[in-house]
Amino acid sequence: MKRTVPLAVLFALAALAPPLAGYIGPGAGFAFLSSFLVFFLTFLLALFSLVSWPFRFLWKALRGQRAYRGAAVDRLVILGLDGLEPTLAEKFMAEGKLPNLARLRKEGSYARLRTTTPAISPVAWSSFMTGSEPSKHNIFDFLSRDPRTYLPALSSARVGKPKRALRLGRYLVPLSKPAVEGLRRSVPFWKILGEKGVFSTVLRVPLTYPPEKFKGHLLSGMCAPDLKGSQGTFAFFTEDAGRLRMREGGVAVPVRREGEVIRTEISGPENAMLRSPEEIRLPLTVTIDKARGGAWLAIGRAKGFFLEAKTFSPWVPIVFKAGLGMRVRAIAKFRIASLEPKFEMYMTPLNIDPEKPALPIAHPFVYSAYLSKLLGRFITLGEANDTWALNEGALDEAAFLELTYANHAEWEAMLRNALAKTPRGLVAIVFETTDSVQHMFFRYLDKAHPALEAAPARMSAAVVEELYKRMDGLVGRVAAELGERGALFVMSDHGFKSFRRGVNLNSWLHRNGYLSLREGQAESGEWFKDVDWTRTKAYALGLGGVYLNLKGREAQGTVGAGAEAAALKTELGRKLAALKDGPNGPAVITRVYDRDSVYAGPYKDNAPDLIIGYSEGYRASWDGVTGIVDAVVVEDNTKAWSGDHCIDPALVPGVLFSSLKINTDKPSIMDIAPTALELFGIAPPGHMDGRSLIGGDKPAGGKDKKAS
Repeated sequence: MKRTVPLAVLFALAALAPPLAGYIGPGAGFAFLSSFLVFFLTFLLALFSLVSWPFRFLWKALRGQRAYRGAAVDRLVILGLDGLEPTLAEKFMAEGKLPNLARLRKEGSYARLRTTTPAISPVAWSSFMTGSEPSKHNIFDFLSRDPRTYLPALSSARVGKPKRALRLGRYLVPLSKPAVEGLRRSVPFWKILGEKGVFSTVLRVPLTYPPEKFKGHLLSGMCAPDLKGSQGTFAFFTEDAGRLRMREGGVAVPVRREGEVIRTEISGPENAMLRSPEEIRLPLTVTIDKARGGAWLAIGRAKGFFLEAKTFSPWVPIVFKAGLGMRVRAIAKFRIASLEPKFEMYMTPLNIDPEKPALPIAHPFVYSAYLSKLLGRFITLGEANDTWALNEGALDEAAFLELTYANHAEWEAMLRNALAKTPRGLVAIVFETTDSVQHMFFRYLDKAHPALEAAPARMSAAVVEELYKRMDGLVGRVAAELGERGALFVMSDHGFKSFRRGVNLNSWLHRNGYLSLREGQAESGEWFKDVDWTRTKAYALGLGGVYLNLKGREAQGTVGAGAEAAALKTELGRKLAALKDGPNGPAVITRVYDRDSVYAGPYKDNAPDLIIGYSEGYRASWDGVTGIVDAVVVEDNTKAWSGDHCIDPALVPGVLFSSLKINTDKPSIMDIAPTALELFGIAPPGHMDGRSLIGGDKPAGGKDKKAS
């Protein structure tokens, strides 16, 4: 039986516990402090909490009564189903396959939900939580770029090294924590609710890492890193030399069998306590037991466990020793894909252990530990469902679905707990299940998809239909717990379309004379390796952005600001809009957006100069996203990742189901935040671009303006 920890005791004054911080970025390790210190201080704070409990209870009771005095609801539940596609939801409702969503539409409201420009998850969910257009919250893609180096950086967070450190032999002991800065700006609406005394539980909403302080509980979602500081790096152990190339998202580990024993290593985080940082490695011994159809796994000095082939292990605790008594804790799952003729085994990315987190993934810090004690260990990685492992063949389709729905079950257990523990206030959760499954199985809805020709079909369109039925069941279970004065929003940040063909804009820019390579080079490696910036006018980075090589902004800028830049943007926009897939083929791009025409907020200058609205069926190619320049502009997408939404936003609206009647048939994702505030009797601040969806058609903040 699991031991549970009283929530009130763990949370009482946990804000005083020192936060931990991580270094996040391509190939980066991280600095850490001992989690023992955090939990020791939390224990002391819990004692104080017990003594002060009667006074705090009385104060909260009095304040709570005032906070909800003007509220139209006692509780608002926002159920985010990332990427739910309106045409599919409408089709399945018409066929009677989604009874709970159909009931919500009939008794309340339904509309297609206008998404952001661009239609990328971190951008859209940031607009959801802030009620603001992207140039007010500063998120424009998963990636941004450093104009000094032209290299990519994660758009969500920036981490600096500790300012002070003590040298002890080969160790470098941090005396101050690294500065972790979340790069998303503006204010989430639940923070405004908290300032007015309304409590919130927020679970796995994208762009909530690093967690911010507010009145409530929060578990970070998309963009929370794994223990290696990446956005998810799986491992694939194999005896097959032909399977050693993993291009994206994981590493292949060659192994050799000695009798029935395989000795290898698990590659852990970079040990930033060393003066010359290096990865911490743990021995992994695999002893094959053919009679039982599996193998015994032993990690370091921990007790071994048996794993049956083609079965996922439970979450396995893994402890990395950094030296000087410091330990960093992870969890992972294992799956043996094959025992014979070649051994193959998959290991999930090293997730931060929620029970003893090495990085801050929750607010208060110990909230993840509380959930872990109550519900068991769970996935903490932001990009939770391992789409890259399926893309690279480290997981087959059935195994991917099994792992994805296991993650989903963990999140639903958290939601049930939140509904039970938050009788008044806000409960918001985002399930990425819908996004992940559609990314990987959308080709089964498109009989002409190139991926179906490249590999034999193992499943069918029933996978996507089953996904929607499962989500409908979830909606029904949540609606049953709503209560008389509860309100429910079911929403997605964008829709989905088939991704048949990839477009390499850097190759197009090179072919048309806007991007130049060094003398003697016909192609460039990843991240513009062989680009000659002194002769380059424009380059593309990320899923839909084109940047000018601007003088005074980029390190080796060639384009003058003002009239020259404006003329170049107009020229590029006109030519890109005319790009066709072959001499008589369809248009590749529906619309090119000039940031100066789309955005008006204070962070507009951080946006790409041009944002590409691809036509249905097209998206930035895999090579194009990573800065490769070659002779291919448009090519087939043959990966399992066959559906996408990073196209013209007008083509991929999301959905909004509401138990309340709303005042428009054209809502925007920016409308959710001001609506939530008004439901609790709080006037939305003037900086929000969204309009409340209840009551009169009045803009947020009372100003006469339209949502961007």
